[in-house]
Amino acid sequence: MEFNLNIYETMALVSLIFYMGKYIRNKFSILSKYCIPPSVVGGFIFAILILILKLTNIATINLDTTLQELFMTAFFTSIGFTASLKILKQGGIKVVSFLGLAVLLVISQNIVGISLASMFNLEPLLGLCTASIPMIGGHGTAGSFGPLLESMGVNGATTVSIASATFGLIMGSLVGGFVARGLIHNHKIKTIHDENSTIPPEEVGDYNEENTNILSLKRLITGSSFLFIAMGFGSIISDFIQKTGLTFPSYIGAMLAAAIIRNIYDFTGKEVVEKEIETLGSLSLSFFLTMALMGLKLWQLFDLALPLMVMLIAQVLLVGLFAYIVTYRVMGKNYEAVVFASATCGFGMGATPNAIANMDELTNRYGFVHTPYFVVPIVGCLFIDFVNSAIITMFINFIS
Repeated sequence: MEFNLNIYETMALVSLIFYMGKYIRNKFSILSKYCIPPSVVGGFIFAILILILKLTNIATINLDTTLQELFMTAFFTSIGFTASLKILKQGGIKVVSFLGLAVLLVISQNIVGISLASMFNLEPLLGLCTASIPMIGGHGTAGSFGPLLESMGVNGATTVSIASATFGLIMGSLVGGFVARGLIHNHKIKTIHDENSTIPPEEVGDYNEENTNILSLKRLITGSSFLFIAMGFGSIISDFIQKTGLTFPSYIGAMLAAAIIRNIYDFTGKEVVEKEIETLGSLSLSFFLTMALMGLKLWQLFDLALPLMVMLIAQVLLVGLFAYIVTYRVMGKNYEAVVFASATCGFGMGATPNAIANMDELTNRYGFVHTPYFVVPIVGCLFIDFVNSAIITMFINFIS
């Protein structure tokens, strides 16, 4: 049997899967203990179900993912509105430090990938397909560089890249919570509030997803309008960037437009409805991640030979140890550094939404810190895509 869900049926299912993930996470303490997002829990369980249905030839479920890109763009646009130059002045050194760490991680991932591919007598360029192309680059970069490598004679580059990105998307969320909790307990880090605290969230931090606030239709409409206007102008910017022949994420234009609007408002002294935009962005992130995980084609991992699985596990160990040892120390050896370490696992093995989701789960439990929320998106969404593409291109040219 084949079930083709339309856009309304798909969103109904996505909503149910999200709350199923939230329910299961609350029932199994180990999931909340290691800060696994509900989107990952529900989406991954659904992906396993799809895998079982496919292997047994019982049924096929096709989702209408039209809104997935909209949610993704809306989320990154909301992040763009946080890129205030006034705020950047307070965390400029942190941005440079974290970007430097990201560059070092990109180079390390590619060296590990190429070295292991050579050890297994595989095409060295295939090693890049388990390195920064899918790990820091995610599915977008995997879809861009995979065909390029295949045109250079690397058979299966696209399949391996996409499968590796899928693997990384899952592991980035799993490892992030494990690393963060390990740092807090092993180093006895002082957090904003204790994980077992009975103090209501609104009394121990700024923004928390469980807060109950008075809704304002006027402010919500204003926030929505800001998002859509930035996304509209961003589409024009993205089209212009695409004409340069360079490969960038589709949402980069919307982020730039949002940042420009935010700083114009800061300069003129006018208010941007920041909390409403943040709330709409968080909503979009939840739906985007749920849809992304539900759409995982886990059977692609079956096509990976044992050497490729070893290469993927090596990348997980690399990112986990890098976050635990290097990121934690460079970013200050405090609770804020722990949040940065958790974020490193997210975008170092998946994508920036994973990094934000990791930070959300961590700060909802231990308390909110502001700096990582504007440093990580700026590095993960604006700078690292440029840097990663350049470094990948350098490795390709050097090897070939």
